[in-house]
Amino acid sequence: MTLVRKFATVGGATLGSRIFGFARETLMAAALGTGPMADVFYAAFRFPNLFRRLFAEGAFNAAFVPLFAKEIEANGTDGAKRFSEEVFGVLFSVLLIITIVMELSMPLLVRFVIAPGFADDAEKFSITVRMAAVMFPYLMCMSLTAMMSGMLNSLHHFFAAAIAPVFLNVVMIGALFYALYTGAEPLQTAWYLSWGVLAAGILQLVVVYVGVLHAGMSIGLRFPRFTPNVKRLLILAVPAAVTGGITQINQMIGQAIASAREGAIAALQYADRIYQLPLGVVGVAVGVVLLPELARALKGGNLREAANLQNRSMEFVLFLTIPAAFALWILSDEIIRVLYERGAFHQENTAIVGSILAIYGIGLPAFVLIKALQPGFYAREDTKTPMRFSAIAVGVNCATALTLFPFLGAPGIAVAEATAGWISTVLLFTTLLRRGHLTWEWALARRTSLLVVSAAVMGGVIIYLQRRWEPWLASSAHLATKVGTLGLLIVIAMAVYFVTAFLIGGANLGMIRRNLNRKPAEKVDG
Repeated sequence: MTLVRKFATVGGATLGSRIFGFARETLMAAALGTGPMADVFYAAFRFPNLFRRLFAEGAFNAAFVPLFAKEIEANGTDGAKRFSEEVFGVLFSVLLIITIVMELSMPLLVRFVIAPGFADDAEKFSITVRMAAVMFPYLMCMSLTAMMSGMLNSLHHFFAAAIAPVFLNVVMIGALFYALYTGAEPLQTAWYLSWGVLAAGILQLVVVYVGVLHAGMSIGLRFPRFTPNVKRLLILAVPAAVTGGITQINQMIGQAIASAREGAIAALQYADRIYQLPLGVVGVAVGVVLLPELARALKGGNLREAANLQNRSMEFVLFLTIPAAFALWILSDEIIRVLYERGAFHQENTAIVGSILAIYGIGLPAFVLIKALQPGFYAREDTKTPMRFSAIAVGVNCATALTLFPFLGAPGIAVAEATAGWISTVLLFTTLLRRGHLTWEWALARRTSLLVVSAAVMGGVIIYLQRRWEPWLASSAHLATKVGTLGLLIVIAMAVYFVTAFLIGGANLGMIRRNLNRKPAEKVDG
């Protein structure tokens, strides 16, 4: 199967999840706006989400997948099953202890980590503590889900793992529809959502477990034992957990700082949801598919194939994210207006959230490239180097956010996150290049420059049409008019970008078909 088909499988399922996520956020904006209950829910939900990234997605996609792939090669499916059960036993026990400790410590965590700015508001603080306590077991469900997703990805069964997140959005949309239908108060709506998160976590776990059974594997619960394989996993997983959760760590820092100003947490979340679409569809898909492919190529000694996989993945990422970054920067207000501006979400909210989205647009290529570059380290069982770079990025993010927030508000936090993303990208890229794990291609550099030119041409067309069609995109226009105009503008922009890119040589069909096809390369010593 070609890389592009694998990207499409994961990206398509992720796209479905992100579309449902948009629907969820649109209903959230209508029901809660950027009011205090929106701040409370997002603050409480961010914490289990952070730990999900730290202990689940980052750690297991980085550490578990290469070791699981090695077990399949060395000892077949029986060895891989045994390894999985050893890991499952330890993971289940550790997660249970973490959940109990965190539940008992929740008041302290909210006061000093999650939302220090809520400490002066007794009601807001109390509700945040209780909602975080309800949602924290979601971590346990999602961590076990991530482990089984890693198994599925290694076995080339990508769809079940990629489609599972859709169920979180479906359950939350159901809760929001019920709240809006019954005219529930904001507090009651937030409670519906909190219990919905927990229910969705259980449902996602069931979905991937069924996927594992369908792939011909099964997992039994073993008494936890720290076998050599499990110890190796933990050595790799701890730094990978920090690295994999770098975006969430930076967002958590931003949330803690933003909690000092009402509405700032919700504003960041609404903008975050938009840029998560290209990040998820392209970045996550590339990261999920590339890691087992790289690990397999390296285990077979095919260094040339590994380098080609890395470069082709970067090329694919840049081809799609450069125009997306330009579009998010230029059309930020129009996108927010169409998606959110109704009910409790007003024009003033559009201006703030739009400015945040524009800044995230600048950081988008960096956020996605990180997903394409990190597998170059993880496939070689090097998780410490990316962790060091993550520590640098977190320090920059924290210092920049603290400096800019008093002057710029929530957009200052977005600037800090984008800056940290680009610093991480540069460090990862130059290190891979210096170690010889990445091959410099002048042809790729030239095509990238031409893609930037193509995106700039597209941007000029967008600005021209934006001004001509301003009355149809204004807040006062009918929703159907705004949706139709924005949709037509995006279609024209895409056509301009792709036509320009193919005309000036930034891309060609042969390159796309040839370069995204994974072909075994000859073995190279080294």
